[in-house]
Amino acid sequence: MSRPTTEPAIETSGLVKTFGATRAVDGVDLRVAAGGVYGVLGPNGAGKTTVIRVLATLLRPDRGRARVFGHDVVREADAVRAKVSLTGQFASVDEDLTGTENLVMLARLLGHSRAGARARARELLEAFGLAEAAGKQVRTYSGGMRRRIDIAASIVATPELLFLDEPTTGLDPRSRSQVWDIVRALVDQGTSVLLTTQYLDEADQLADRIAVIDRGRVIAEGSPGELKASVGTGTLHVRLRDPERRPDARRLLGDALDVPVHEESDPAALSARVFDPGRVARALAELSAAGVAVTHFSLGQPSLDEVFLALTGRPAATDDTREEAA
Repeated sequence: MSRPTTEPAIETSGLVKTFGATRAVDGVDLRVAAGGVYGVLGPNGAGKTTVIRVLATLLRPDRGRARVFGHDVVREADAVRAKVSLTGQFASVDEDLTGTENLVMLARLLGHSRAGARARARELLEAFGLAEAAGKQVRTYSGGMRRRIDIAASIVATPELLFLDEPTTGLDPRSRSQVWDIVRALVDQGTSVLLTTQYLDEADQLADRIAVIDRGRVIAEGSPGELKASVGTGTLHVRLRDPERRPDARRLLGDALDVPVHEESDPAALSARVFDPGRVARALAELSAAGVAVTHFSLGQPSLDEVFLALTGRPAATDDTREEAA
């Protein structure tokens, strides 16, 4: 159930944060409605983590304003901290303690009685599928289990707003799916979530709205469907029988579609954003007439990967040390 208020969970205006000569956040404006998942998408170094650290009161902005549920992150930092929780990119629990010991310790620090702390720990460990590992040191946990115990630690006291900073980095597909299920369950219980990720499929799966950040600036914002529609009505994917004919196919498709044609990592594959679906049949006919055999083709909505490429000119996986260096 969503938080029953029209007040935004997050509102920023002209947010700037610099580290020496590096401007990690360069005038970010955000308005995040309460309830649901808001995704902040961008490559490493785009400024995502710095934005979260400012919103969580861990960093002071150099310019601009930021409010969380109406509270200024600088002037009313204590009020903000009472409403938020943060799960960062790295483990925040003590690896020498067991899962139970970690959660009991945090619950006691948050004011629970001894019995209440143990009850809350048991509740979370069962909910996150960690009951069998409750008595084991966290250092023995798998990557997926560590992320689950991290998130469990973040909600010992259920926050109104949970910051998840790249929560599935390095996880296998099954563990990522488990984390996604946890996020959905938290939202169903009324917690708003701000999710940063460099995985476009993750944003597509979870986020109601997405801000695309590149080099410290918001370069696009909208629902996943709106962002996809902004770069074309569809994307044509073509796979050739003979990879050596790809240069010929790229030229023929480009001429017929009158758009740039991109070479995929598969040496036999090509893709192109299509604004006029009527040209697709003619383009495929051109390939056939030239003797370029096609084993598979599809026309569908652009992916978020293609949206990011169109917006920034580079894939989302491109490494950028801008923020890390700062």
